Amino acid sequence: MKNRHIEITSAGLHWLAMACMLCDHLWGTVVAGQDWLTCIGRLAFPIFAFLLVEGYFHTRNLRRYAGRLLLFAILSEIPFNLAIGSALFYPLHQNVLWGFLIALGLMHLCEKTRARRLWLRLGAAALAILLAVLLGLLTFVDYYHAGLLTVLVFYFFRGRRWWCRLGQLLGLAYINLELLGGLVYPIPFFGGTLDFPRQGLALLSLIPIWLYRGKQGPHNRALRAVNYLFYPVHLLVLAIIKLL
Repeated sequence: MKNRHIEITSAGLHWLAMACMLCDHLWGTVVAGQDWLTCIGRLAFPIFAFLLVEGYFHTRNLRRYAGRLLLFAILSEIPFNLAIGSALFYPLHQNVLWGFLIALGLMHLCEKTRARRLWLRLGAAALAILLAVLLGLLTFVDYYHAGLLTVLVFYFFRGRRWWCRLGQLLGLAYINLELLGGLVYPIPFFGGTLDFPRQGLALLSLIPIWLYRGKQGPHNRALRAVNYLFYPVHLLVLAIIKLL
């Protein structure tokens, strides 16, 4: 009898991330107070960050890939501003696709030095981390520098070896428990209480991510269009509901 493993495709990961993102944005716009929605939503960003890294390595044309991200970042700007900031112009918070564009550039910077000497590769990695922090804070992209660093964690520790998974776990733990933190839940623990940050639930995203074994799953132009359009369209719908 063959040994069967539970697997999830990149398409499945994308749909899961979209569902989690919808839950989070519902909580942030039209059904505030339902805390369980944003708890589910914590899983969305790390999955999208992981998929961005996979997309970088699997795309046949990086310029087209970046061009699609740029196009939908522009298309998503007003729906995002209306849904999140209740205004057409909301400079203090930018939609997530702008952050992914920056992260794409940082990965490409590191890849340019892959075949070069070790000191150049390490220098490029250090520069990418520094730029992630600076650009994340200066541009006000979603999740700020923590979001860009999340992408770099999956980039630097890409693979299924034990040390890659340990790097992903430790990287996400530091980013979500230390850098982001935020609201904490008191959990009874041996007669006392343990304060667990809600953002720490993002670590659960590693479960479906580690079940991915490189298979793409269902894919065609129509599904790709749906995946890209979901972000601006669902934000626009939520903005309309919020404003009614």
